Amino acid sequence: MARNRKRQSQSNIYAHIIGWGMRVPRTVLTNEDLAAIIETTDEWIESRTGIKERRIANDRETTAQLGLRAAKDALAMTDVLPSDIDLIIVATSTPENIFPSTASMIQHWLGAYNAGAFDLSAACSGFVYALDMAAQAIRSGSIETALVIGAETMSRVLNWQDRGTCILFGDGAGAVVLQARDNPGGLLSSVLRSDGSGHDLLGIPTFNSPEVRSPSGISEPRLHKMYMSGGAVMKFATRVIGASIKEACRLAGITLDDVKLVIPHQANERIIQAAARSLGFENDRFMSNLKYYGNTSAASIPIALCEALEQGKVSAGDYIVLVGFGGGLTWASTVIKWGVPYPADRSINTLQERRRQAEYFLVKLRVRMSRWLRRLSDLIRFRRNRDDFDW
Repeated sequence: MARNRKRQSQSNIYAHIIGWGMRVPRTVLTNEDLAAIIETTDEWIESRTGIKERRIANDRETTAQLGLRAAKDALAMTDVLPSDIDLIIVATSTPENIFPSTASMIQHWLGAYNAGAFDLSAACSGFVYALDMAAQAIRSGSIETALVIGAETMSRVLNWQDRGTCILFGDGAGAVVLQARDNPGGLLSSVLRSDGSGHDLLGIPTFNSPEVRSPSGISEPRLHKMYMSGGAVMKFATRVIGASIKEACRLAGITLDDVKLVIPHQANERIIQAAARSLGFENDRFMSNLKYYGNTSAASIPIALCEALEQGKVSAGDYIVLVGFGGGLTWASTVIKWGVPYPADRSINTLQERRRQAEYFLVKLRVRMSRWLRRLSDLIRFRRNRDDFDW
């Protein structure tokens, strides 16, 4: 699409999701497997959380690699080339590095050389925050195409002796492609909120943290390991979800009756059911895949969105709501008027797919050549240094 759209009036631009994809690790960790590690049972975990199993990343399945694969799946549903992307945002609480950002690594591996890239830290609300940031940039006319990713390897920050956290979390990634369109719809409204007074209820201390003091009722936090006051977080979540959804609907100019499906952060089945009751919704109006993946933090909403679409729960013209909540404390909701049909109902440009694969191949070639040149340079430098001291 022509980039002159960036100069159009904001009122004529709408940010639509045109592609989506997800990736989860192959390794499955069941409740029975956990029972061999800590004192628990399958019945105890499922009755309190709704979780039966979760996916655990191996040594080569990093946050960035999972995010990259989800991004490629999302792009494969579109006519967008990596070089067409203007912005990449990765929502994550488990990056490989404080810097460089996970988004910058994915930008390089995709060959998205025209894109800005950054990570966004808002815990389990992060994906909705990132969607809003990208949609605002599109509606302002400053960019045309954005890639938004939620990616996590939560298993690497868990204390596997803490039953209150290690039973809940899993790994995975989900991604969507947002693009400017003229037809009304797409992301209509967002509500982003935070209450920093609850910062000590859920977190992951890093090397730069001051002396860590354990909040009441929480086992002593460990460096780079998650701690959580489960009861307090559950009360917070059940309090803010309904109000956040109502406010987002009001801002979008729709009623709760207009909402076809709510896709919440997949934290706990009890929280999801309580939120449905508070809104007067049947449980089936809230998407839940918690049983198979556990809590994947910022990845949970895009993964659930992908599965909702795969299961035919969303059609063009439907209003859906995404709602997240997590550490910070943060929470966020967004209303979307779905504007594209299911991929099976539309043709994918084969030529564009070939061009996209060619761009991926060139990126791999450049990376390998760069590594080879660095090794050659190091070898030449070593030999020069050796010759200088060979006397």
